[in-house]
Amino acid sequence: MSAPRAFIFDMDGTMVDSMPAHARSWEWFRQRHGLDMPVDEILRRTTGRNGAECVRELLGADVPEDRAWELVGEKEAVYREIFAEEFREVAGFTAFASQARGRGLKWAVATGGDRHNLAFVLDRLHLQADADARGDMGLPGKPDPAIFLEAARRLGVPPPDCIVFEDAPFGIEAAARAGMRAVAICTTHPAAELAGKHVIAQARDFEELTKKNFLESLHA
Repeated sequence: MSAPRAFIFDMDGTMVDSMPAHARSWEWFRQRHGLDMPVDEILRRTTGRNGAECVRELLGADVPEDRAWELVGEKEAVYREIFAEEFREVAGFTAFASQARGRGLKWAVATGGDRHNLAFVLDRLHLQADADARGDMGLPGKPDPAIFLEAARRLGVPPPDCIVFEDAPFGIEAAARAGMRAVAICTTHPAAELAGKHVIAQARDFEELTKKNFLESLHA
């Protein structure tokens, strides 16, 4: 296995333990818009999608683009308010990202979320990514590989030299379609749902990856 040149991290559920806060903000959205759909179903139908795709999935394909982004912007503002009170990273992420950079690896964030959510997370983690690719750039959500490919392009690293870190099946699939190796972070789905020939490791969190000497193994 060739040594990688860059890591690409999904954000929600991978870098930060934000899915409970997203669930609560989707509950707010559900009540506000009279959606007769349980939150578990909303989460299942919106995973990996960009904001406009989420709104159209829930309220109908005829919602105009500008209105869809306006509606999801309201929901994400509620999410940030909720998560600000309970903010937490996925265990070991900050140390892992810093160690990766110390080994000369670039890293990017690739998320279906918007620039406000990304800035919110990086500010609280006290980190700065080398690049990012987001759903509000007009990129389709996962499992389309576009977000990962754009992150690699912005890093200036060929896709085969990137490793994706993901917590969701659509993200694992998107990594495969982008021609990238992947690491499954099993915060929201069991390992069996995050498998594939391109998946080179699975772990509960970044503390476990570190204990397994994952970074050292890449250059062995």
